[in-house]
Amino acid sequence: MTPALRGISSMATRQVLADLAAAWQAESGQSMAIESVGGVDAARRVQSGEALDVVLLASDAIDKLLIGGHAVAGSKVDWVRSSTAVAVPEGAALPDIGSAAALQAAVLAAPSIGYSTGPSGTALLGLFQRWGVAEQLQPRLVQARPGVPVGQLVAQGEAALGFQQLSELLHVPGITVLGTLPPAVAIDTVFSAAVVTGSTAQSAARDFLAFLASEQAAPAKLRQGMQPL
Repeated sequence: MTPALRGISSMATRQVLADLAAAWQAESGQSMAIESVGGVDAARRVQSGEALDVVLLASDAIDKLLIGGHAVAGSKVDWVRSSTAVAVPEGAALPDIGSAAALQAAVLAAPSIGYSTGPSGTALLGLFQRWGVAEQLQPRLVQARPGVPVGQLVAQGEAALGFQQLSELLHVPGITVLGTLPPAVAIDTVFSAAVVTGSTAQSAARDFLAFLASEQAAPAKLRQGMQPL
């Protein structure tokens, strides 16, 4: 029996990759085991030389692995786009986030604000800097621990307003998703994948990455609140 391909990803794409790995296995007969962890941890494990075949992270994180020689040159595939959304505890008042001004007002009114360790969290802090409110908000910011969804902080009352990619908020109980950020301040992340240097199944790994970017994979992405590229 052909050994399973091994992959590692950030938490943001956990559910859609579970769906797509199962679909690819049914089509190709090649099994795929993908472990989803915090993005920083995933990159560190690839850099350490762990026996893996594919790595799936935000595009800039994949670029760093390519530059460092930890992923195979020319193997990078951009496969999905994910938008950042906002959530509040279930039953809470629903603030307006339909414009940049309305979103800023909601942020300034929130007693606590949850954000992630991933690229959406970094971009959110940059937005607060551009608005000139970063210092004012600092005491109210609650960063989710690696691997912990922001939605969990919101559901447990640790954050009155939570920002994370829509795909990570959709299935969290105890919260209400208000929607994605308005276009003027949208925070979108392109997720990419690459073959890990040292993979002993590079041909099969490339086949899987091609499947991720195919039209056949689009319905699963849309179901999880993501956009095909």
